[in-house]
Order: sequence, then C-alpha cells, then structure tokens
Amino acid sequence: MTPSNPPTPRERAINIPTALLVAMASLVVIHAVRTWLDDATDARLLIETAFVPAAWSVSWGVAAAQDVLEAVQREGGDPDLLALRLAWARYLVAEGSARPWTWLSYALLHGSWTHLVLNGVWLAAFGSPVVRRAGALRSLLLAAAAAVGGALAQWVTGPLGVQPMIGLSAAVSGLMAAAATFVFARPAGFPGGYPPGRRQARPDWSFLGNRNVVVFLGIWLLANVLFGLVAVPLGIADGAGIAWQAHIGGLLVGLALFPLIDPGPHTAA
Repeated sequence: MTPSNPPTPRERAINIPTALLVAMASLVVIHAVRTWLDDATDARLLIETAFVPAAWSVSWGVAAAQDVLEAVQREGGDPDLLALRLAWARYLVAEGSARPWTWLSYALLHGSWTHLVLNGVWLAAFGSPVVRRAGALRSLLLAAAAAVGGALAQWVTGPLGVQPMIGLSAAVSGLMAAAATFVFARPAGFPGGYPPGRRQARPDWSFLGNRNVVVFLGIWLLANVLFGLVAVPLGIADGAGIAWQAHIGGLLVGLALFPLIDPGPHTAA
C-alpha cells in the first residue's frame, strides 16, 4: 500500500492581512455612502471632516480673517471660481471654529473612486509588509500619526489655504516609509535578516545608510514634488491639485516613528 502524501496548505487567494482588508472595505463603504448623499449634506460632511489649514490658522490666532480673504483674492483666476472660493473663505472665517478631529478624519474621505482605488492599491502594497512585521495595532497607530503629520505639513506650508484636504495618501506615505526601512535594509552580519528568535532590541535608523533605501525615498520625494507642481497645469488633476506636502509629511513621520515601534521581523516557529 502506497502511503498518501500529506495535504499541502492552500495559499490564500488574496494575500493581504485581514486588518487591511477591513480598512479598505470601510473606506469603500464611506465613499459609497457619500455618492448617495445630496450636495448640501455632502458639503456639510466635508466641513465637519476635511482638513482646512485656514480654519486652524484663524482659530489659533496665527492669521486674521482678512489675511485669509486677501490670500484667496491674490490667487485670481476665473471670476466665477474666485467668487466661490471667497464665499467659502468667508464662511470659514465667520464660523471661526477648528475641529480637532479633522487632523485625522480627513484621511477617511476621497475625492473620487479613482482617488480611492489608487490609495487602496498603495495601501495594500506597502501596508501589508508593515502589518505582517509590526502587527495591526502598531500599523494603525503609525498610519494615524502619519495622517496627522501630513495635515501638519500641509498647514505649515500653506496656513492660509482654504481648499479642503481629504484622502489617505499621507497615511499611506508613512506606511511606505516604514516598509522601506526593512524591505531594502538588512541587519549587518545577517544577509538574510535576523536569525531565528532574534528581535530588534532598540530603535535603529541605520537604514538611512542603505543606498537602495535612500535612492527609493529620493525618487519618491522628487516624483511627489514634480507631480504636485505640474498636475494641475497639465490637466492631470482638477483645480484642487495634489497635496504633495502632506505626502512628504506622512513619509517623514513614518521614517521617524517606525524604528521606535518596530518589533523586528517575525520568524517561523
């Protein structure tokens, strides 16, 4: 009698961590609900959840209401669009309240299905290795910190901006930076990674000395800046533009924080 071979484990059809699948499904549901809302309700949702730098500048006393209105007028452009931006700016400065949750809530909304799909693809690509290495909770905290860092970068570089900022890009940038710290880098003396049972004992930013990491991050930074500067003039994006400053802010947060929470690679038992 010929012994039968033991059954081989079946590979998952979708090899994405469950936590990421849940996150991506939640974003899809949120955007789907937005498509069913009437314009007035959706506008109110944006007011309550999007990040608007000028609202914070006025609330914190960094800028006066008149500063914001003058900045909008200096932008010029089509008279009808300018009138709409001025009306929006007047509403913001008249309300005078900053919503603390918008530093994070803006990441849950997207401008279009294309915007959402692109962020979802990058989330799956860069978030998956981070979740497998650091776990769902650490990864979530890092993504949230990167989102806040993106909002801060957008505010610092444009404190009088009245354009609402939405999207997960800053959080995804933080996860991408986290993945870059270990996807390219290898601990000295262990070409294949840490030996079984070994864990990273302390924060380690030595990946910044790895040429592959530096080149990857440099190309990414340059691409973001160039794309952000030419997207609107070339018609690639609409008048809202690309919040490339927020992308860079998220990336810097990911680079700074991930070594602090990195438990080191997991090895099979």
